[in-house]
Amino acid sequence: MDKEKKSSQMLADIIGEIMLSKKANDVVIMNLKPLPNTICDYFVVCHGNSFVQIQTIRDAVIDEVRKAVSEKPWHVEGANDSEWLLIDYQNVIVHIFLNRAREYYKIEDLWADAEFSHLKDTAAGADKTVSV
Repeated sequence: MDKEKKSSQMLADIIGEIMLSKKANDVVIMNLKPLPNTICDYFVVCHGNSFVQIQTIRDAVIDEVRKAVSEKPWHVEGANDSEWLLIDYQNVIVHIFLNRAREYYKIEDLWADAEFSHLKDTAAGADKTVSV
């Protein structure tokens, strides 16, 4: 595995852990690398139950990724009253939804051929369950 591909996987894993630390719901890492003509290597997707929670998740991802791997987002989208926040790290794109927006847009269905890793928060830490 080349360094760039390995680092994008590591970044996706770190982001998933940060989301779990902020009590994000249904955290999913979508591996898009096996698919042709994709815009990035990974999507990391979650949802929160309120505007405040999704803003907190967004802020934590940006701050903690900067501390962990000294990487800043290339682009951030979504205002404080948005139901869908996006953080673009080029090879990893983060989608943070309000729960009703995630149900409406069904981003996982749009990329159903991706490899999915569902993260669950356990007492011993994050537990990655892989399903395809």
